[in-house]
Amino acid sequence: MLWQGQRESSNVEDRRGLGVGAIAGGGGVVTLIIVVISILLGQDPTPLLQQLDNGQQVTQQDDGQPRQVDPRQEPLKRFVGVVLADTEDVWTDVFKNQLGRDYPQPKLVLFSDAIRSGCGSASAQMGPFYCPEDQCVYLDLNFFDELKNRFGAGGDFAMAYVVAHEVGHHVQNQLGIFQRVGGAGRDNEASVRLELQADYLAGVWANRAQRMKNILEPGDIDEALNAANQIGDDTLQRETQGRVVPDSFTHGTSAQRVRWFKKGFDTGDVNGMQALFNLPYGQL
Repeated sequence: MLWQGQRESSNVEDRRGLGVGAIAGGGGVVTLIIVVISILLGQDPTPLLQQLDNGQQVTQQDDGQPRQVDPRQEPLKRFVGVVLADTEDVWTDVFKNQLGRDYPQPKLVLFSDAIRSGCGSASAQMGPFYCPEDQCVYLDLNFFDELKNRFGAGGDFAMAYVVAHEVGHHVQNQLGIFQRVGGAGRDNEASVRLELQADYLAGVWANRAQRMKNILEPGDIDEALNAANQIGDDTLQRETQGRVVPDSFTHGTSAQRVRWFKKGFDTGDVNGMQALFNLPYGQL
């Protein structure tokens, strides 16, 4: 991906090293258990974390002073800032010229280990996530090491796909799609449709960013497709528990995630995302 020397977004908020205090009554351990079990079962832990926060007090230990962070991550921080800026440019243009409205830009919050978001407390083990309550994308940069080393999905455009996918959730939120499918209380089928739609929107972003800025290098799209393939529900469940439980899917199979990212990239048409809520579930 051609990104060096390009504009970095001013919407990156660096909270790395600030930390989140333990939840009263040993909740920090409870939170970790919830996250690990949810990941192994292929479920979204956010609703459970919200319930936990409602009943437990979380203490911030931040004193406003940054802790030491790994200086080797600074190029990665700049890269994420450039990708976020590219999403801002693409979605500002789409919202203005196709949807006739302004695009409220999301914040991207960098954190390490754990974070308190508007959707509750979260561990880095959850991976990157978007919180509709505060309209922020949350990312621990160490996830990219896991993406490369554990999932075999290396490359800068694999990382760009991850950021663009989470920003795709922000686009959905601005269009009222989260609310229409039941918010945090949505069922698994609706969750799969939302996640595949975010993959589609990541593909739309890649298409339009290429047209606007000529950012792609040979192999970039293959990197994104490989990442989508490696983090499908069926692939992750087979790796973590040795069997696949389709009824517990929340993000879609590897084949579905690849298919919908590619559809978005091939068409570049934001309106094509509507098909995900019109097709029968078995045809996604």
